Amino acid sequence: MNINIKQAKHYMIQKNSIFPTRKAVQYIMLFAGCFAAMNVHAQRDTTKKQTIDITSAYKPVLRNAVKINFSASQLITDTAKLVGPYSIPAQNLFYTYQPVSLKPLALDHDPLLNLGSRYFVKLGFGNFTTPYVSAGAGFGDGKQFIANAYADYISSKGNIKYQDYSKINIKAAGSYFTPKLEIYGGLGFEQNEYKRYGYNHALVYSKAAVLQRFDDISFKAGVRNKAINESGINYNPSLELHQFTSAQKLSETSIKVELPIDKTINDVFTFKLSGKLEYAAYSSKNVLPANYSISNTVFQLAPELVYAKPLFSIHAGVTPAWDNTKLNVLPNIYGEVKLKDKPFLIQGGFVGRYIQNSYRHLSSINPYLLPVRSQKNTKEIELFGGIKGSLAKHFNFSAKAGIIRISDMPLFINDTTNALDTKDFFVSNDSRVNDLRIHGDVSYVNQDKLTITGGLTFNGYSGMQNNARAWGTVPLEMEASVRWWAFKQILLKADFKAFSGGPYLQKGNIDKSTGGGADLNAGMEFALTKKISAWMDVNNILNNKYERWHSYEVYGLNLLGGVLIKF
Repeated sequence: MNINIKQAKHYMIQKNSIFPTRKAVQYIMLFAGCFAAMNVHAQRDTTKKQTIDITSAYKPVLRNAVKINFSASQLITDTAKLVGPYSIPAQNLFYTYQPVSLKPLALDHDPLLNLGSRYFVKLGFGNFTTPYVSAGAGFGDGKQFIANAYADYISSKGNIKYQDYSKINIKAAGSYFTPKLEIYGGLGFEQNEYKRYGYNHALVYSKAAVLQRFDDISFKAGVRNKAINESGINYNPSLELHQFTSAQKLSETSIKVELPIDKTINDVFTFKLSGKLEYAAYSSKNVLPANYSISNTVFQLAPELVYAKPLFSIHAGVTPAWDNTKLNVLPNIYGEVKLKDKPFLIQGGFVGRYIQNSYRHLSSINPYLLPVRSQKNTKEIELFGGIKGSLAKHFNFSAKAGIIRISDMPLFINDTTNALDTKDFFVSNDSRVNDLRIHGDVSYVNQDKLTITGGLTFNGYSGMQNNARAWGTVPLEMEASVRWWAFKQILLKADFKAFSGGPYLQKGNIDKSTGGGADLNAGMEFALTKKISAWMDVNNILNNKYERWHSYEVYGLNLLGGVLIKF
């Protein structure tokens, strides 16, 4: 039933009897309002199609498949300083190497490297009419082949008659490399010319009568392995030949063959074997009262076992040696011990050796030597101990003391047949000599800018059997040198040598000693350009005219300068 408001009011008036009270009228009006609202809803137009619009920001998506991702975490900084053991053996030459950090630098291109060669010429002249010429050249790429050639010449004329000297030296050496071997060889020619001017010049000699000229033609060849072969053996056999002559007085042919082999057994043991054969055939000519022909052979075989650890090493073996037909077994034991946490090591040993006294060897010691009538080889057996090491970053030192027993030691005595003429020397071999030898050296090296070296050697000879004294020897000798690149273009250098006087014998068996000597030299090289330098040497600055050999006074102060060209 639909009842509107007007009908409701009319109904209440006409049907007052049904709702006689005011409160009842209020209830009727309330219900009428509810029905009116329902009527309004029921009367909505339903002829039109109803739609529902839904507005939302949500968009459905498909989730990616889950996979494991690894992310690195930052390492924790380790502030602990780990210092590992690192030791470098002491170097006893010119350089002491120390570990330094590596810093890459840009490479300066050198166009000469592509040519595979180097050349230089050094020219100079000085007082005492001293011309000087030196030249060198290098060839090869350094990978498959390399060769070098060198030559120099110098001569001088002193203030004393026949105080002349000249030297020519020509050498060539090269190596050919294969994947496993290095084949090397060399040729050489050396000529040393002296005049035996050590006599009283009241006597008269011709130039030919005092001429002492030595010519030496040499050849050397060998082969060594570049890498350890399958058997783990290293080898380096070599052959050396010399043809030595002396101004129509003598001729000597010498051959030396060496064969060193070593094999590493494990990390600490190494076996070494060294064989050396020396042969000399000597003959004199035009010598009165008679000529001599000598054959001299020395063969030494030295097997040894080496045990080496970081703090300790020892070489143990013996050396069978044949002096011509005489067999001697020599000791060959030496080793080193490094004290832990100390910058030096202790060394010691008991060793023996033979020295072949060929005429070529003896004349290199004393160039005023007469032709010999016999050749006796020297045997040395030495018991020694010493210490060597490094201090700070730049200092290197070594000291060694030993007792040496020498058999058939050659001593040089003036020929005193004529009291006015003691210019010649002959050899007197002493069957047994004891020598207390002490040697020490020290060096300071600051990269390649400054190098200072010094050395001292003492020889105390005693117990001679066939001679009263050790004739012609030097008891005490000291040497020092300095090389300093003061600036990039300037090299300064200095050398000093001093020695005490040695004993010599005058006519009538009069025993005397030379006065010793001191020789100070200095020099400089100044780079004018990259390829041209000027140089100067000042020798015997103290002008000390000492005698190394009795009756042979050396030159005084002398200067020599010139130019060095590189191309």
